[in-house]
Amino acid sequence: MRHDVPYPLMPISYNQEETEMHATTVAVDLAKSVFELAIANAQWRVVSRQRLTRTQFARVLAQTPPTHVVMEACGTAHYWGRVAQQHGHRVTLVPPAYVRPYVRRNKTDRADAEAILEAVRSGELPSVPVKRVEQQALVALHRVREQWMTTRTARINVLRGLLREQGLLLPAGPGAALRALPALLDEAATVLPRHLRQVLTSVHEEVRAIEARIADLERDLRALADADPVVKRLRTIPGIGLLTATALVGTVGRIHAFRRARQFASWLGLTPREHSSGLRRRLGGISKRGDVYLRCLLTHGARAVLVSAHRRRATGQPLTRLHHWAMTLHARRGYNKATIAVANKLGRLVWAVWHKDVPFVMPDAA
Repeated sequence: MRHDVPYPLMPISYNQEETEMHATTVAVDLAKSVFELAIANAQWRVVSRQRLTRTQFARVLAQTPPTHVVMEACGTAHYWGRVAQQHGHRVTLVPPAYVRPYVRRNKTDRADAEAILEAVRSGELPSVPVKRVEQQALVALHRVREQWMTTRTARINVLRGLLREQGLLLPAGPGAALRALPALLDEAATVLPRHLRQVLTSVHEEVRAIEARIADLERDLRALADADPVVKRLRTIPGIGLLTATALVGTVGRIHAFRRARQFASWLGLTPREHSSGLRRRLGGISKRGDVYLRCLLTHGARAVLVSAHRRRATGQPLTRLHHWAMTLHARRGYNKATIAVANKLGRLVWAVWHKDVPFVMPDAA
């Protein structure tokens, strides 16, 4: 018995005549090293169970006749989905939140595989399209940039705090603070200890190096955006820039999986949470059940739309229909609620532009 896995590995039974004859659906509970398989027949009855390593699972996908492979849309699911599709299998990825209610009693790999099978058998759950390698690479660029931006903010906050303890204040804003720091350190040569001044200079150089990496990454994103027609069309929408458009293309993948614009806005978590019963309908705040990063970018885009609307009105420029609606909503419901409503509107506009393959054109308000 091997000691690096919790249970002994079972022999591969795909060569058995009975299993090959009756197996129509394979539910897979993914993991880093050990995969649990539940193989069901046309009546959704489990006829075989397997516990395989990564190498064995890849060999099973290659040797098994084309069948229906079902997995949770979790880590490595898109990779294994592409591998299964290359061997002719039909792949269905189910959101993990929809599988959880089907887990019986204790959580084990075997129970998870059976829960995936039950969730698919219900026939009412939406599936997640398998992403291409280019889409996952695009999302990876955004994840790395987000981590670098978090590190940059943390380093700037360290500089502010340490200098404030010495009676020195940096100006507001990250750009202004970094520009003022070298001169401030030189002027404070007689105030700051030498070793502290050297450490602060090193932190400042680290922040500048991170900014250079972020600029290089954004140049890569810009090159990818210039070659993608979908990104070009999405950037015609007010409030949708380079980061939001590329993040949408990388995360969503196939917009036709959403039947209408409201379904897409609901997937983003920008629609009200509902708790209704009988004749009483209760609507609360937004659900926040979608991708946090996409919702954050759309919210920032909505703020940009409101700022643009105020500037247009202040300078006497004509307002578009979107700007006029945003200003009216701002006056009636306040800034924060208007921001989320505009973000919801931007999500619906993204669905319309992407689904219909047309650029966005907004006429001036009457």
